Amino acid sequence: MSYFKNLTNAYPILKILGNRYVIVLVFFTVWMLFLDNTSYMEHRILNKQLNELQDNKKYYKDEIRKDDKNIKLLKNPDQIEKYAREKYYMKRNNEDIYIIEFEGDSIKEEKSDSKSL
Repeated sequence: MSYFKNLTNAYPILKILGNRYVIVLVFFTVWMLFLDNTSYMEHRILNKQLNELQDNKKYYKDEIRKDDKNIKLLKNPDQIEKYAREKYYMKRNNEDIYIIEFEGDSIKEEKSDSKSL
């Protein structure tokens, strides 16, 4: 017993760390931060997933807005013809279409940058 008394006299921090309330508090903190199902680490992972889902939601709402705008434009017959000519390379019976490709153009760029005559 005197050995522990000498240690606590030499190192006062051991007196504080040896307190049973401090030990229980440290154990509880470690348990809640790392080991429990509702731990801090689990919450970080769930918050990251939630942020990704919110970003996806924003992206899809923007895409829906763009599609609604395109649908409104396609109610006009002239716009339907323009869309069919640009996207699907459709033509009238009496005309020819020439697609000009440049080096380094990808398929997506080709569709938007191509010229029909």
